[in-house]
Amino acid sequence: MKEPAARGRLVRRETHSSRAAASVVTGIVLVLILAWAGTEAVLSMAGAHPLLASPPAMLGWLTGLPAATLPAGMIAGGAALALAGLVLVLLALLPGTRGRHTMPGGSGAVVVDDDVIAAAIARTARHAARLVPEQVTARVSRRRLEVLIHPTSGVPVDGAAVRAAVESELDRYALVPAPRLTVTISRTGAVGI
Repeated sequence: MKEPAARGRLVRRETHSSRAAASVVTGIVLVLILAWAGTEAVLSMAGAHPLLASPPAMLGWLTGLPAATLPAGMIAGGAALALAGLVLVLLALLPGTRGRHTMPGGSGAVVVDDDVIAAAIARTARHAARLVPEQVTARVSRRRLEVLIHPTSGVPVDGAAVRAAVESELDRYALVPAPRLTVTISRTGAVGI
């Protein structure tokens, strides 16, 4: 096995979420439904009392459902089934990502949690703006990095200096994928900090 390929698989495993939980839950639900339907069919063929309803009774109920149900109820039921199907299709097709980024680490793979990156960026912005921790927050998502600064009332903050400091820190990290930076200075200042 080549090392770069193995490293790539490890990084992907750490940065993308597994579909195992959704697959197991869907499988269990389907197995329970099929086991119940099979049990009802066997009980019906043996002439025993059904657990909930016999297959002929279920078929009669299903064929009479459109006449016995309001159209709004049928539409709501169909929409719920379509939504459940859409969720399962999206779970299967879309890449599930975790809140993590990768950094260059020499010969190894370095995976960093987004909360750690946000804390480091908030600290850098706080030092550049000369503020206390409560006045600077940062949020990191897969493609965006947002820094929000609440300056002390009456004391201006040099937004360009803060942005330059944060960009320098981000360049040092060389995150993959590189998030787009947004620095916002609140119009309302903090009082008494």
